[in-house]
Amino acid sequence: MINQDARFLVVIPTFNEADNISRIVPKVLEQDLRIEVLVVDDDSPDGTGRLADDLSGQFERIHVLHRSGKQGIGPAYLEGFQWGLERNYTLFFEMDADFSHRPDAIPRFIKKAAAFDVVLGSRYVEGRVTVIKWPMRRLLVSYFGSRYAQFVTRLPVRDATGGFNCWHRKVLEDLDFSRIESNGYTFQIELKLRAWRKGFTLTEIPIVFEERESGESKMSKKIVREAIWKLWKLRALDLVGRL
Repeated sequence: MINQDARFLVVIPTFNEADNISRIVPKVLEQDLRIEVLVVDDDSPDGTGRLADDLSGQFERIHVLHRSGKQGIGPAYLEGFQWGLERNYTLFFEMDADFSHRPDAIPRFIKKAAAFDVVLGSRYVEGRVTVIKWPMRRLLVSYFGSRYAQFVTRLPVRDATGGFNCWHRKVLEDLDFSRIESNGYTFQIELKLRAWRKGFTLTEIPIVFEERESGESKMSKKIVREAIWKLWKLRALDLVGRL
């Protein structure tokens, strides 16, 4: 059971999300009065950081971290998590800014977190693929990429690369952030793998993932290349007990 006095932090990394940030943040806050939002902006040229500051001035439950340059999604989440740990939040959420992750799913994460240490939003669970508006090529790359990650790492989840997740404070406290090397989408796999290997309980809930409404996707060939070799490095570290 999650206490009524618990505090939840939704960490939203941003880079050029001016079309979305002013819409997504209020929708997130509507889901539960215990929710606060931390926008981690990588010095977006389109002014996302300034818009986030404006929101922070309007709502006391909105906070903003400004970082210099485009440093990547992995470091953004780690910096956001560290910020939240220092301020005693109970649950931590990872969430995209572009409405690919639907805010109204958050209450289901909170409910499930009463029984599990980590709750993962899955696009490939219960025998279904719940992705909307993706071209077939991208869908196949994502689906088989997750299966490939599962095969290499032995991670017992269907959607290893998913980025809509909920973490109990104790999980993040027990992870050594300085040892997490991945950026890009391999970061999602590494974080889950390290938590699982430490004995924390993971579960998946089905979510609907919809292609972004505005802006450009952050997926690139560089991210895919990183994922391919990084997975085997994680597997090797795991085999020798150095993960």
